[in-house]
Amino acid sequence: MNRTAYTKEQLFREVPVTRALFSLAVPTIISQMINLIYNMVDAFFIGRTGNAYMMAATSLTLTLVMMNVALSNLFGIGGGSLVARLMGAGKRETARKVSAFSFYGAAAIALFYSLLTGLFLDPVLRFLGASDATLGFARTYTLIVIVIGALPAILSATLAHLLRNTGYARQAGIGLSLGGILNVALDPLFMFVLMPKGQEVAGAAIATALSNLVSLLYLLRAYHRAGAETPLSWSPAEARSLDSQQIVNLFAVGVPSAVLTGLFDVANICVNILAAGHSDLVLAAMGIVMKVERVPNAVNIGICQGMLPMVAYNYASGNHDRMQKTMNQARKWGFLISFLSMAMFEFFAGPMCRVFLSTSAGDGETALKTISYAILFLRIRCLASPVQFMNYQTSYSLQAMGDGRDTLLHAFVRELVFYIPFMFLLNALFGETGLAAALPVGESCGAAFALILLMRFLRKTSMERKDGPETR
Repeated sequence: MNRTAYTKEQLFREVPVTRALFSLAVPTIISQMINLIYNMVDAFFIGRTGNAYMMAATSLTLTLVMMNVALSNLFGIGGGSLVARLMGAGKRETARKVSAFSFYGAAAIALFYSLLTGLFLDPVLRFLGASDATLGFARTYTLIVIVIGALPAILSATLAHLLRNTGYARQAGIGLSLGGILNVALDPLFMFVLMPKGQEVAGAAIATALSNLVSLLYLLRAYHRAGAETPLSWSPAEARSLDSQQIVNLFAVGVPSAVLTGLFDVANICVNILAAGHSDLVLAAMGIVMKVERVPNAVNIGICQGMLPMVAYNYASGNHDRMQKTMNQARKWGFLISFLSMAMFEFFAGPMCRVFLSTSAGDGETALKTISYAILFLRIRCLASPVQFMNYQTSYSLQAMGDGRDTLLHAFVRELVFYIPFMFLLNALFGETGLAAALPVGESCGAAFALILLMRFLRKTSMERKDGPETR
């Protein structure tokens, strides 16, 4: 084993847990935050127009953008988790085949998603809650960012997952961050300089699509270079030679991970439909809140994604004590972030919501009413932050250990048994306030169920430890 590859695997198996997790999680958190900024910057600059209908349109298209994340998880987390476990088991040649299969699988699913969205664009947007006032804006944004731009978005996210799970968290973070920083620069240029007034949504969409393309180009180069030292490949021959059992192992984690994000997307669709049923202003306010509350979520997801390869590697290698220490350390960090953010949102809800919608441009009265809704919703929904982290960490831990069945079960129960039914129930009983309250109620129930699943799986793993390492 050469020195560079050894250094990467040493990080997983020998470096003190706190230092190793810090090395993996911090670049991931930074990239998550910058990625979040470039997703939020469209809303920020659109908010400078004071047009609540533009804001509502970009809010409902968030559902389609999040589907990019779900599809990238299919091969990124499914393939990345399997690659890390195969490395832990010493099966590097098989890991190369898995990475190559993941690369081409992500490209194929991205092209299919683009085609499908383009064929059914207007019906999909109407289903998501687009009104006559918001349909044109939503159509423009979706056409550019999804129909044209899904391939670079999905493939770059998949490559970042694969790089991260072989120890290249810094390169993955740089690639995603590069696109985010570029989008911050390009948004005002396209929205307010190059595009005519009234076409700000088109300008934001073009800036996002170009930023994703630049990110992809960097990550392709990083992936190619990392392939000389780690089991990363884009060889078509290696992709075709992957045996059926390893494909099953990939999808055993990838499908639940994609479904988890997809169900989160379904929940957002329900939120949008119910919010739009009250008014476009309630929809716009909920869209603002969903962007603000993503800040602690992005940090916590970064912690979990940094944790995943260490858990996967040590699970497969049989070092379950180190695996448990990694999970415990990640849990401490996540709870700290969650409670700090919850306090911050309660005290500073007003200023944070006003960042996303100007009250001095456009229709000031509708903007003020939208902001008042957003402040109320944020103060209610932020109470979910700690239990949301519990859901994230449990899901990523199960995926890292190859437990796709429980990951899938958790996803379905969390969204379809708890959150979405509470959403409709509380909305019917208490209106838009109840709609906001459904998040902390549903996530609390989901977290309790998640802990039961995790404890059950860990007990089973402990009992089977005498049988040796697993590479599911």
